[in-house]
Amino acid sequence: MIPPCFGNLSVHLIDLDLRSNNLKGTIPTTFAKGSLRSLKLNDNQLEGSLPRSLANYRKLEVLDISNNKINGVFPSWLEALPELRVLVLRSNKFHGVIDSPKTKFPFPNLRVIDLSHNEFHGLLPTNFFEHLKAMMKVNSDRGELKYMGDGYYQDSVKITIKGNFIEMEKIQTLFTTIDFSNNSFKGEIPKSIGMLTSLKGLNLSHNNLTGEMPQSLGNLTNIEWLDLSSNMLTGGIPKQLADLTSLAILNLSKNHLVGLIPQGKQFNTFTNDSYKANSDLCGFPLTKTCGDDGGTTTTTILNHPRQ
Repeated sequence: MIPPCFGNLSVHLIDLDLRSNNLKGTIPTTFAKGSLRSLKLNDNQLEGSLPRSLANYRKLEVLDISNNKINGVFPSWLEALPELRVLVLRSNKFHGVIDSPKTKFPFPNLRVIDLSHNEFHGLLPTNFFEHLKAMMKVNSDRGELKYMGDGYYQDSVKITIKGNFIEMEKIQTLFTTIDFSNNSFKGEIPKSIGMLTSLKGLNLSHNNLTGEMPQSLGNLTNIEWLDLSSNMLTGGIPKQLADLTSLAILNLSKNHLVGLIPQGKQFNTFTNDSYKANSDLCGFPLTKTCGDDGGTTTTTILNHPRQ
């Protein structure tokens, strides 16, 4: 277990890394005010709830508690931490809905958030995405991104990137990603996600999302991977996605999408795997062709016996 004294020792610590130590028990609740910048407790067997006393760490930038047995609702009180940049809660037992932010400027510097493989449910919170200012451009004319500082975090964090689970030894401060996969979120994908124009990766796969893909996803001009697979999305694929020249990985499989797949540019590089198990999609790279109205057509070949 983690000795309770760590809560007091942390006053003098900058980085606390206790990952992969087979630690059991709960996280101490005695965290006092201090200068802790990075707290990594991932890959242990910790349980119980995340102590609210962590809110005392006003300088905390990186919090990784992934791959434990920690439970409770989404710790919305973390939104008040002004320097929090990386939040990884993956593979725990968090549950419930994610409510709208309660502070005026929630998560002002958050750039990486991973809530995957938990038990969250309810609607994806539109207001939550609207406030992620660090994932937005501040000056569209000069192409500048709104980030404080530059270079790299001196932290290694495991993240799913382009469908592969890898450990990044250093994370660029310009790196931004959202992973809400493998939960039970429902409803439509919020249009407000299209405001996060510096996003590199978005993974909402393996949920219960419905409705059409918002055209605002076409505003994600820096996105490199987009995974919306294994949901119940309907309608067509927005043609605006064909203009996303940075998009290298696209997975829309196992939905209920229909109509013509957008053609040209990046979409010429994607294979059948990007669209499989959408029975009413048509056009390249699928073998199913489209009719004049954009609907699918089926060609039947009859073998007549020779006279």
